Amino acid sequence: MEKKQSCKVAVVQASSKLFDTEATVNKTIELIEETSKEQVDLILFPEALIGGYPRGLHFDTYVGIRTDSGRSDFYRYASSAVEIPGKETDLISEAVKKAGAYVVLGVIEKEQHFHGASLYCTAIIFGPDGKILAKHRKLKPTGSERLIWAEGDGSTLPVIETPFGRIGVLICWENYMPLARAAMYGKGVDLYLAPTADARDGWFASMQHIALEGRCFVLSCNQYVTKDDYPEDVINRQIFSELEDELCRGGSCIVSPLGSFIEKPFIGEEKIIISELDLTQITKSRFDFDVVGHYARNDVFSLTVNEKKQQAVVYLQDESEEKTLNMNVIKEVVKNNS
Repeated sequence: MEKKQSCKVAVVQASSKLFDTEATVNKTIELIEETSKEQVDLILFPEALIGGYPRGLHFDTYVGIRTDSGRSDFYRYASSAVEIPGKETDLISEAVKKAGAYVVLGVIEKEQHFHGASLYCTAIIFGPDGKILAKHRKLKPTGSERLIWAEGDGSTLPVIETPFGRIGVLICWENYMPLARAAMYGKGVDLYLAPTADARDGWFASMQHIALEGRCFVLSCNQYVTKDDYPEDVINRQIFSELEDELCRGGSCIVSPLGSFIEKPFIGEEKIIISELDLTQITKSRFDFDVVGHYARNDVFSLTVNEKKQQAVVYLQDESEEKTLNMNVIKEVVKNNS
């Protein structure tokens, strides 16, 4: 694949309509159409855009206590999640195909044809032909997110080759996991994508650090959320009377491989941030620091990444498969004892 020397990227700072997946999908399609007018190569959306980031909700959960009303809130939230692929992603795929750009979109995912309650905070990577190339499930939900999201595994840690370099994505506080970042660097990520729900000043410093550490472009994207993005029955709850109208201030930004802001954190409203990136900066920046190249010490440090899909139940389809499995176990035992 011939490499381009530059690319045009867009970071879309926008909000969900909580508990209204149809409206949020329609809004996302409109934003893709609007952004595509700028002839961009890559569009990044925030964490949990489709399905929503339920900021301020606690689902009536306390240590040792759950309530019927909390379960009802969770049912409502789970009903807003989407399947991959599913009718919502099919609609978005059509918009992506018309745009002709790579699109990375944060969603709340539920398993296909499964009536369980395990939801995942997921980033979908669409190719310019509209096809889903890969997805990444958040490895470790943070704090109270663990009440509503399950953990992803190493089977969804993709880095995708594009004409303008390799793109990879980690979601929100996964970016504080040094080994997760190392896994991305090991796959040669050039455009490091960090959709998030964190709008604090410390986050911006982290984005600069990651750009310097990986010698890659970092694109961070957050929602701008106000109470108007929530249904009335949620806004009227006691906890929301004590919150400011602005629930998330945004802060989307783009950082160069040497850690300087190309686009400073944007605060206070929705916006499509567009920038032209000089891709020669990647190699130039790695001249004196290549984190998995000449600056690595493979004789001292190493990282093993388990990319096998983890399953609670494994079904052996036939006797020959069972024999193969048993032989592999025997070989491993012999190997460990030799």
